[in-house]
Amino acid sequence: MDRRTFIGSIAGGFLAVPLDALAQQQGKVWRIGFLYYGSRQSALDTGRYDAFVQGMRELGYTEGKTFIIEARFGDGKVERLPDLATELVRSKVDVVIATGNPAYSALQHATATIPIVITVTTDPVLEGWAASLARPGGNFTGLTSTASYLGPKHLELLMVAVPRLSRFGVLLNPGNPSHPPQMKLLMLTAGKGGVQVIPVQASTVADIESGFASLARERANAVIILGDSFFVQQFQQIAQVGIKYRMPSISANNEYAEAGGLMTYGANYIDNFLRAATFVDKILKGAKAGELPFEQPARYTLAINLKTAKAIGITVPQSLLLRADEVIQ
Repeated sequence: MDRRTFIGSIAGGFLAVPLDALAQQQGKVWRIGFLYYGSRQSALDTGRYDAFVQGMRELGYTEGKTFIIEARFGDGKVERLPDLATELVRSKVDVVIATGNPAYSALQHATATIPIVITVTTDPVLEGWAASLARPGGNFTGLTSTASYLGPKHLELLMVAVPRLSRFGVLLNPGNPSHPPQMKLLMLTAGKGGVQVIPVQASTVADIESGFASLARERANAVIILGDSFFVQQFQQIAQVGIKYRMPSISANNEYAEAGGLMTYGANYIDNFLRAATFVDKILKGAKAGELPFEQPARYTLAINLKTAKAIGITVPQSLLLRADEVIQ
C-alpha cells in the first residue's frame, strides 16, 4: 500500500465512524435528564436513583466526567411536572429517564425529539406512550411492569393468606387509564370464584383514608392496590391505614411490603432502573428510542411482611411463606 492509499484509507475510516462515537471519543459529557414524579428523598430512599447511576457505572460511564444528571423531582404534585419537563428540554439534555405517568405525559407535550426512557409503566400502548411494545415509534422506549395482568394472581395470593375471603376492595386512581381494564379483569376473575369486588377511587391523601374506612364499613376482607405513581408516593400512608383497619393488602410494587404492606407480588423496580442504563447507553451510541423494543420483566418476586401480619392479626400459612422470595420479620 502506497502513502496516498494509506492516507485515503485512514480518512475513509474516520468518516465512517458515527458522529456520536466521535463525540464520545473526544470527551463529550452527556447530559441525562431525570424526571421523577415523587420526591428526591423517595428516589434516594428506594434506591431507584442510585440503581440507575450504578447501571451507568457498570457500562463504563463516570458521573461528572462522561455524563451529568439534570434531576428534577415533582414531589408528587402533577401541576409541577410540565414546567420541570420544559426545564429539561431547555437544558438540552441528550436523553431523559422518567418515572410516573404524569411525568411521561408532561414530557410528551414538551418534546417529540428528545429520547425518553420510561422506567415503569403498566401498559405503554394503552397509556399512549408507544405504538407497540416491539416498535414503539416516536421518542419513547423503556421498561414495563406488566402489572395489568397480575390482578388474578394478587387475588389468588390473598385467598391463600385469608382463607375465608368473601369480598375485597380494589384501590384505584380514576385518572389512571390502565385501571379500568385491570378492574374488568379482576371482576371477571372474582366472579368465577364467587368473591365480591368493591372498587374504591382515590386521587388524594384524604381519599385513601376515607376509602379504607368505606371498605371497613362494607366488611371487606382484604384490598388490592393497583399500580399508580401517586400510590407509590403514599405507600407508607396506605400501609398504615391498612394496619389501622386490620385489612390484608397486596401490591405489584415490591417496595410496598417494605413500607408496611402485607404482601407484594410483581417485578423488581430497582432492576428496572438498573436496566434503564442499557437503554441510555444504546441511545447515546446512536440508537433511536422508537426502534428499541420495550422490555418486560424477566421475573416476579413475592415478599411478605410478617410484622404487618401480626399487627393485623392474621397467620400467614406456611405454604405461602415457603413460596416467598423475601420474608420481612
